[in-house]
Amino acid sequence: MTKTVSILFLLLFTAFGSFQVQGQDYTQFVNPFIGTSNFGATHPGAVRPMGMASVSPFNVAFKKGEGNKFEKDSEWHSRPYVFENNYLTGFSHVNLSGVGCPDLGSLLLMPTTGDLEFDAENYGTTYTNETASPGYYQTHLSKYGIKAEMTSTLRAGFSRYTFPKGKSNILLNLGLGLTNETGAALKIVSNTEIEGYKLIGTFCYNPEDVRPVYFVARFSKPASNFGTFKKMPKMGEAEAAWAKYDDTYKPYPGYQQEMAGDNIGAYMQFETEEGEIIEVQVGVSYVSIANARENLNAELPDFNFDQVVSESKSAWNKMLNRIEVKSDNQEHKIIFYSALYHLLLHPNILQDVNGQYPLMGKAGIGHTTENRYTVFSLWDTYRNVHPFLSLVYPEIQEEMVRSMLDMYKESSWLPKWELLGMETQVMVGDPATPVIADTYLRGIRNFDVESAYEAINKSATTLNNNPIRPELKYYDSLGYIPEDPSNSIWGGTVSTSLEYYISDWNIAQLATALGHDEDAAFFSTRAQGYHNYFDESTGMLRPRMMDGSWWSPFDPKAGANFEPVIGYVEGNAWQYRFYVPHNIPGMIKLVGGEENFINQLQLCFDDKNFDMANEPDITYPFLFNFVKGQEWRAQKTVQELVSKHYFNKPAGIPGNDDTGTLSTWLLFSMMGIYPHCPGDMTYAITSPMFDEVTIKLNPKYYAGEQLRIKTSGRKNSKISYIKSINVNKKEYSNYFIDHKTLTNGATLNIKFK
Repeated sequence: MTKTVSILFLLLFTAFGSFQVQGQDYTQFVNPFIGTSNFGATHPGAVRPMGMASVSPFNVAFKKGEGNKFEKDSEWHSRPYVFENNYLTGFSHVNLSGVGCPDLGSLLLMPTTGDLEFDAENYGTTYTNETASPGYYQTHLSKYGIKAEMTSTLRAGFSRYTFPKGKSNILLNLGLGLTNETGAALKIVSNTEIEGYKLIGTFCYNPEDVRPVYFVARFSKPASNFGTFKKMPKMGEAEAAWAKYDDTYKPYPGYQQEMAGDNIGAYMQFETEEGEIIEVQVGVSYVSIANARENLNAELPDFNFDQVVSESKSAWNKMLNRIEVKSDNQEHKIIFYSALYHLLLHPNILQDVNGQYPLMGKAGIGHTTENRYTVFSLWDTYRNVHPFLSLVYPEIQEEMVRSMLDMYKESSWLPKWELLGMETQVMVGDPATPVIADTYLRGIRNFDVESAYEAINKSATTLNNNPIRPELKYYDSLGYIPEDPSNSIWGGTVSTSLEYYISDWNIAQLATALGHDEDAAFFSTRAQGYHNYFDESTGMLRPRMMDGSWWSPFDPKAGANFEPVIGYVEGNAWQYRFYVPHNIPGMIKLVGGEENFINQLQLCFDDKNFDMANEPDITYPFLFNFVKGQEWRAQKTVQELVSKHYFNKPAGIPGNDDTGTLSTWLLFSMMGIYPHCPGDMTYAITSPMFDEVTIKLNPKYYAGEQLRIKTSGRKNSKISYIKSINVNKKEYSNYFIDHKTLTNGATLNIKFK
């Protein structure tokens, strides 16, 4: 059966906020299905910008096996939805977008008809006629003839089910989901309400990361019957009387006491007329059931589904309208605004309407009067997401930095890969440091910078028992982390050290700005330690031993396609070969000069050593700008990569979006500027792909009202090469431009050959 996918166009014209262009609908250019294939790990569900709650179709529990029978899917799924799958088992209410490990994808509702069935393999169904737009999702459940629609607020999901005549059911399954936890508790409060919690966590199998997500589910129609259910464990022969429940599900009709355990759920039954609508609202909180109910009451005081859809659309337009692009190429508009949409999903808010949130790294409840953010996938996002937020949404970036500093106060360390107030310790390096330094250097400074400097300095100088920078004592004394097969840190010594060098360089820039000259000199020197990994015989940054000898055997191509390899994490020696963005002139000198640098950099692309889905090398196309006369290579390479890897189809993101990092690469690339190194206040200039781009600058942070990038002379050829650059009506011969010039309200006129 074929699924039909379209972008839903809702005809609403409203004025939105201080930056809103009245009447312009930007959501028409967003296709939420982009990234739902090719391991993009996005989902098409309903969500508000940076919302805590989202409602996504869940179709990764089963797949087609022999004889077209659906069987349990054993594939590693870090997302609740895969476009190619076609067996839906519910709609999850807390979800992650573009992450590499399974978690959340929980609190599943599933409408059915007929006799009750509690096994998802049996009650699941194929589906057709999917549509999605920002804040709305719809599909038709084939087995039951049910139309299912979803929308959401910041902290609550809202479902609308249109049933046929007869017996109808709505199941709440707390066992099914993406999280590695199966424990939960629930209580049927009345024939219109269920409350409880579901354990989530152990992200990337970190055993310490477990937290409950609390919920209150409210139904628009009283159930005629209700109850709970749970999956029974396997029984021995002595329990023959219970044989009918052996490894299956046992119902508890009318049960209204609390039920707790693994793989539990609840059901509501109704007698419906043809076309009758039943709506369900689910408020969530990471603090308490009481807060989930308060969130629900505040954000969904009544059952007005269409109004919430309209409000969601308005919320998205208010965010998307910050950038206006002009072009006759509709496909380019769609992939651009879809990327902007995906960027604005994470980090997302964590606090409830009363300002409460779970503390970082310890038990207890905190309180805030502003947004407290979570889902900091910093190893990915420090490279381009946070510089983008600083440019286009500085008020959000500033709050994110304050959230990170509060995490430091609560847990004694800055976050590394934070999820819902839990430090997962995923990936390597010290990524919070460049985020904070870069933000401050861009002029976004309404945070306690001395506290920030203290936190950064602690991560960079604590030589033992340092959860942020493992093996720092070797890095500090030798200038690199040596390879030790008997005690190697996870993720690779070369990769880890390269990340430390970038962070040290950022500390030096921040120290200079704060007047800490001695610190600036120390960290600036330590940031040049990448020389220690350079192997003249291979031209690579190569793992080496404690005694200085090179790790052997050594294959620069080993480790491609995310396969494990000594010395590197999620990449190989080629993909890390030029990853010294803070000193590319030094790298050019190290490899033997400009000609050899260009030849080897070009070979990275020509010999298929470049990985568009791999963060460490996504800045490489822009490095051609460092050699005068070779900038055309950057223009050609970027346009070719966009054409090859980004398009208006489910597979239109080249891999895991990594909470918006790959989407942000596209945004910058299509606008024609790219932040080639965090902490460096210049952007590399390349060929814009629109006739005109206008970024509405926030006047509370920047002197200019808007940044404009205009192009002329575009030919019908696939590649557009820059002939001349004009900045504020003056000829400009440099292929780098600084942040202050842009935010003072520059107009870039780029003429193509």
